[in-house]
Amino acid sequence: MNGVTGRMGTHQHLMRSVVEIIKQGGVTFRKDEVIMPVPVLVGRNPSKLDKLRLMSGVESVTTNLDKVLADPVYSVYFDAQVTGRRAEAIKKAAEAGKHIYCEKPTATNTETAMELFHICEKAGVKHGVVQDKLWLPGLRKLKRLIEQDFFGKILSVQGSFGYWVFEGHTISSQRPSWNYRKEDGGGMIVDMLPHWRYVLDNIFGKVKAVSCLGTTHIPERVDENGRPFQCTADDAAYATFELEGGIVAIFNSSWATRVRRDDLLTIQVDGTKGSAVAGLRECYIQHSGNTPKPVWNPEMEQPINFFEGWARVPDQENYGNAFKIQWELFLRHVVGNEPFPWGLKEGAKGVQLAEKGIESWEKRKWVEVPEL
Repeated sequence: MNGVTGRMGTHQHLMRSVVEIIKQGGVTFRKDEVIMPVPVLVGRNPSKLDKLRLMSGVESVTTNLDKVLADPVYSVYFDAQVTGRRAEAIKKAAEAGKHIYCEKPTATNTETAMELFHICEKAGVKHGVVQDKLWLPGLRKLKRLIEQDFFGKILSVQGSFGYWVFEGHTISSQRPSWNYRKEDGGGMIVDMLPHWRYVLDNIFGKVKAVSCLGTTHIPERVDENGRPFQCTADDAAYATFELEGGIVAIFNSSWATRVRRDDLLTIQVDGTKGSAVAGLRECYIQHSGNTPKPVWNPEMEQPINFFEGWARVPDQENYGNAFKIQWELFLRHVVGNEPFPWGLKEGAKGVQLAEKGIESWEKRKWVEVPEL
């Protein structure tokens, strides 16, 4: 596990996924077998690795990636490094015969992302890309509603994502400073459009075209050492997507917005038969038969409470940590060849959409998203 000293790698992948899998006695596999991961933590900072060792209970740590890649004991390479370091490490791991599981974006450009896919295919190793939001309870409820034809013909999808990230001048920032430096791989478009690609492709319909505007709302922030720096990456992205089937999707993503909605991410789906609004965990629905009939009249106070008439979708399944669920699926894929369609080609599609979004921003026009 390389790069798990970072926030996401530590909390979601190590502590809430792999460590929890170990605690539960492994991943159930076949009738009387389990898959038990035996991790080694890899990083560049020995002191961070020591803290992580104590926190996780994982005894094996090292700063020597090449040595671990040469060790036949370890059959899977996981990468949660910053994006700019990912491609080189994945190439080395695939050449060493390791199966690949990695965070997204998988690379800094589509050409390199597809190269990683072809390298792994040629090496005959299995590969997967983290697409965690597909297992969020709210989005799983949306998927079930579509399967049950609750919406009828889906007309539009509207996503609102983000929150206020403090600049750091008086209150410390809650995100790493590299997120706001383009030269270090930062930027809202390269961060979030890969997420919206797999959400849209897997739940609503394939993305055909994109129109995107990026902007840097906050020009100066303060880094982890208290030093002011100029922000060179976009901290907000406003994107419209054309999906197959005539569906229009709009996603606003911002690190400079204050939340007055149900959750940090909400997705509203409107269809001919009904609508739904999903957050990370909850989902609310309004059927056509429960839809009020408002009349525009700014001269009087609105008589309709629009929050009424929406029903909460109950928890009809057991929902676990989204990252842990995908880890378990990938381990079953590696050991037992169970299907795992979220490979490096799917990761490359996310990189492609980010590139097309940036192209749209630069050209100030709609851009087609061709099949890879």
